[in-house]
Amino acid sequence: MSDAIPDLSRVIQRLEATRRINVASRQMSSLEDLLGGVVEETERGRVLVVRRRFEAGHLHGRQLLDAARGMADAPLALLTRTGAPPAGPRLLYLDTETTGLAGGTGTYAFLVGVGFFDGETFEVRQYFMRDLDEEPALLAALDPLLRDMDGLVTYNGTGFDLPLLETRFVLARRRWPEAAFHLDLLPAARRLWSGRLPDCRLGTVEQHALGFAREWDLPGALIPSVYFEYLRRKAPGELPRVFEHNRHDILSLAALAGRVADAVARAPGPEFGVEELAGLGRLWEAVDPDRGEACYRMALAGGLPSPARERVRGRLAWREKRRARWDASRVLWEEAARGARFFDSRPWEEMAKIHEHRLRDLAAAHAVVTEALEHARVHRAPGGVVEALHHRLGRLSRRLERAR
Repeated sequence: MSDAIPDLSRVIQRLEATRRINVASRQMSSLEDLLGGVVEETERGRVLVVRRRFEAGHLHGRQLLDAARGMADAPLALLTRTGAPPAGPRLLYLDTETTGLAGGTGTYAFLVGVGFFDGETFEVRQYFMRDLDEEPALLAALDPLLRDMDGLVTYNGTGFDLPLLETRFVLARRRWPEAAFHLDLLPAARRLWSGRLPDCRLGTVEQHALGFAREWDLPGALIPSVYFEYLRRKAPGELPRVFEHNRHDILSLAALAGRVADAVARAPGPEFGVEELAGLGRLWEAVDPDRGEACYRMALAGGLPSPARERVRGRLAWREKRRARWDASRVLWEEAARGARFFDSRPWEEMAKIHEHRLRDLAAAHAVVTEALEHARVHRAPGGVVEALHHRLGRLSRRLERAR
C-alpha cells in the first residue's frame, strides 16, 4: 500500500498537469484570441469587435484600395438610382453574414462587417454576436457608425443586407439611419460584365474584374451552419474562416467601387473590353447621350458579339430615329435584324415603319414584312407576333393595291 501511494500521487500530478494544459489550450484558442478581437462595452451590453487596418496602397488582386478614396462625384451619381452624389467623402462599405437567406424576422445578421478610409489607411471592422442575445449590443455599436457616414456601398445591399438590417433595427426599437446615398454595385457589375461571365456573384466578379482569387475560402452557403455549430458547442470551429470570408467581401467592395468609378470616369477608351464599353454606354446614355453613343460605337467597332451587338444597334437606331435621321436608323435596324441569331420582330417592324411612313416606299415596306414572316416561321415565333406581322402585311397589300 505504501508503494502504491507515490504511484497514485504521480498519476494525480499527471492528470492535474494535463488538465492545466487543456485549460490553457482552450484559453489560447478562444475566439477573441484566434481573431485578435476585443470584447467592447456598449449601452446595450458587450459585443466582440475585430479590427484590421490596410494601407491605402494595399493591392486587392490587381486593384489598389486607394482608387476608392478619390472617386469623383459624377461617376458615383451615375451609378446610383437617385442620380445624386454623396454629401461627402466618408463612405461605409458594408456586408453581412446571416443565419439564412430567407430574410424576415427570423433571420439574424450575426456578423456585420464594415470598412472605411481613415486617413492613409482602410479599416475593416467586424461586429460579431457570440450569442443571439448580444444583438442589441451589436446594433448599438453599429448605429453611430452608420449615422456618421455620408453614404453606404454594398453588393446586393438593396435586395438583402439593408432591408435585413432595417428589420433588425425596428425589432430592437431603434430608428434605422437611412443613408441619403447608397451605391449598390451589383447592378453596375451586371451592366458591365454579365455578357461574358457565368453569373454576377461577388466571387465571380472579383476574380474577373479585380484579379482576386480567394484561397481556402468558406462557401457562403455553409456560413449559417458554421454559426449554428458555434452556438451549440461554443467552440470557434470554422468561424475564423467566416471572418476571413467577410473581410475579403469588404475589401472587394472597396476595390470594386474604385474600379467601376474609374471606368465610368474614363470611358470610352481602347483599354476597355467590348462588353464593358457596351455597359458603360448604357450607364452614360441617360445623362450624356453623346458619350453613351461613343461607347456603343467603339464596342461595335471592336467586334461586340451577339446578342449584345443587336441590342446596341437597336439603341443607336432609336437615337437616330429621334434625330429624324431615317436612313441611318434603317441601316442600324437592318443590321440588328439580319445579324441576330434569334428572331426579334422589333427591328423588322421599325424598318417597315421607316419605309412606309418616312421614305414613302410601300413596296420596300411590304418586302420587309414578308421577309420578317419567313424568319418568324423558321424560328417558330409566338402566335401573337406572327398575327401582328400578318396584319401589317395585309394593310400594306391593300395600300399597294389602291396605289396601283
